[in-house]
Amino acid sequence: MAGRKKTAVAVPMNTTTDVVPFGRGGAFIAHVVGHLAGKALPYTAPWAGAAALPPLAGWATNTMWGATPLSAGLASAALAVGGAALTGVAWKSTPAATKFGKFRRAQVSASVAAGMGWLTCATAAGPFGSPVLDGWLIGGGMFAASWNVRQIIRNGASGDTETTEENGGMAALAAAIGWEKVRVRDAKGSGKGTVQAAVQVEPGTTVEAVQGTTGRVAAALQVPPSGVIVTPDPENASRGTISLRVADLLKDGVPFAQPTALGLLPTEDIPVGLYADGEVWALNPFGAAILQHVLVMGVTGAGKSEFLRSLVAHLATRRKMTVFLVDLAKGRQTVGHIADGIDWLIQDAKEAKRMLRSLPAAIKARGDVLASEGLDQWTPDSSLNAMLVWIEEAADVADFEELEEIARKARSVGIWLGISLQRATWTNLSTDIRANLQGSICFGVDQPGDAGFCLPDSVTGAGAIPAWGSSRPGYAFATGMGIPDARWVTEVRSGLTDREELAALVAAGAPYRDPLDETTATALGQAYAQRTHRGTNRTTVGVGQPAPATHPGHSGPAPADSVHDLEDDDHMSAAEEAAEMELQEAYDEVMGSIPGDPEPDAPYASLRLEDDVPDADDDSGMEFEAPAPVGTEEARHILYVELDGWVQSGRLEFEPADLIPATTAAGRKRPWMQGELKRLMELGLLQRDGHGSYSIVQSPLQPA
Repeated sequence: MAGRKKTAVAVPMNTTTDVVPFGRGGAFIAHVVGHLAGKALPYTAPWAGAAALPPLAGWATNTMWGATPLSAGLASAALAVGGAALTGVAWKSTPAATKFGKFRRAQVSASVAAGMGWLTCATAAGPFGSPVLDGWLIGGGMFAASWNVRQIIRNGASGDTETTEENGGMAALAAAIGWEKVRVRDAKGSGKGTVQAAVQVEPGTTVEAVQGTTGRVAAALQVPPSGVIVTPDPENASRGTISLRVADLLKDGVPFAQPTALGLLPTEDIPVGLYADGEVWALNPFGAAILQHVLVMGVTGAGKSEFLRSLVAHLATRRKMTVFLVDLAKGRQTVGHIADGIDWLIQDAKEAKRMLRSLPAAIKARGDVLASEGLDQWTPDSSLNAMLVWIEEAADVADFEELEEIARKARSVGIWLGISLQRATWTNLSTDIRANLQGSICFGVDQPGDAGFCLPDSVTGAGAIPAWGSSRPGYAFATGMGIPDARWVTEVRSGLTDREELAALVAAGAPYRDPLDETTATALGQAYAQRTHRGTNRTTVGVGQPAPATHPGHSGPAPADSVHDLEDDDHMSAAEEAAEMELQEAYDEVMGSIPGDPEPDAPYASLRLEDDVPDADDDSGMEFEAPAPVGTEEARHILYVELDGWVQSGRLEFEPADLIPATTAAGRKRPWMQGELKRLMELGLLQRDGHGSYSIVQSPLQPA
């Protein structure tokens, strides 16, 4: 009865005087007798067994086979061989990872051997004759007494010897790696390739120190380094949990999880893979209490693109959802087959900068709408779409200040920012930007220290470090975005995608995709209206209801012929290149016809076009006439016509010097032009970057 727990019986100390003394004494004696009986009961089992089992077994075998010498001899021989085998089984099957365990194994084996030896003799000679009877009386008493001694030692031990012993594998592990002040208990297998156990540290050590030994534990168990995770208990610094991944259930790949339905809202879970224990790995950024931007990191071939395709395919089947994606390196190669589900796919650096520069105005406009709707942050109740803005290798697209402003302000207005790159070092991504990317997915990295650029310290400290490079594509650790904290240290693997399957899924989702809401589209201005790629949705011609005709300044749905496949994009790119070459040739021809300055040292050689017209020299015989002055509105119109012409031709960036001809034609000088540029910025029609150039958000001649 080694597993029975001690029972404590409280003795009542009633001091009231209205009870008869003899009655109180009788109750006290009854309690004492009950307490002693409860204490003694666990120790009676060995005696009862020794008293009853041997004589009954000996009498039965002797009655069956002891009548004739031949049958008695054969039965005795069989029992002797069986007893030896049973003793060996008892020796091998009894855990002996500790000193107490070794004693128990010896005791169990000796008890089995003695019992089977006595039974062999009793079969031939009978159980009640001398010396068989004497052996039973003496040996049975010693057997019962030895087990009582073991029970006393076990129950009186100060440490949890039995608890540790019962987890023999964990005790052997502790002895192998030197966890002298660490107790491991309650080891349980999940049946899904993982084992978990509670960790208790004694005074003088910490759970953080145990976390530092995960490498030694993994080596002792012969599992991958990331297969041993130690997480502290947030409510008790002396406790923690150790998780061992003893089998890889994901090694044969994870199938892509189809959406449960078409037309879901953005706040529904997004299944993107499986955890190491076979549970579904799902994200829910828009359904979380706080929308958390995500940083995705991993070396080439680690599985970032596979994950992105799965994510975009799911979002492309949902209502009130819009996707912008920037990939200057291999956008079409990565997501070309699902490009129809992406509202704005950007592969040109200049266009990417236009989009990022237009986002602050869109963020402000969306914030005003949410405030008018009485919402502190975006929910499906809003008239606005949820948005995903995904940027591959962000350091090649925008400066840190620009990204930091977007990351800081976009969260509350329902714009989910995703940044993907190979190494998120401070040279590639500033710490201010990383602080605003509270979600993370870290695929394989080459150096263990690189994981710290992406994952929280609590995760890497627990041993969750994907230092396998590209050897395990799709495996990662993920945090935030609605993922429970306890799951942050569990390995995941993203689903394997098929190009034709995803293309068919995105095509099926077209009738459910909503176009970008008018507020955001208008605020994004000309950059959005003139975007190169336009995804399809339920208002695209040929898919849903007919789309209205639009002009270049309109921010509504795209005409049917503006939805391009891969071949159309290649054709347009070639046409654009030809147009640019033709323009450059014309520019070179005009500039080449202008002769050089014949007098480089002349006083007027340093004059610029934007400078004031100099006074005429009295002796020069030359006269300058200033343009006839015009009214303020007419002067502005001249300037606006110049800007609108650029918009109509697709030019959205300029420098102040480019407006000098229009300023001169309006009869104005540089200070007036600078004032007008400032005014247009305040109206939200222009944006100024950090290098003095401007971007046209909306043509001044286009209706707001």
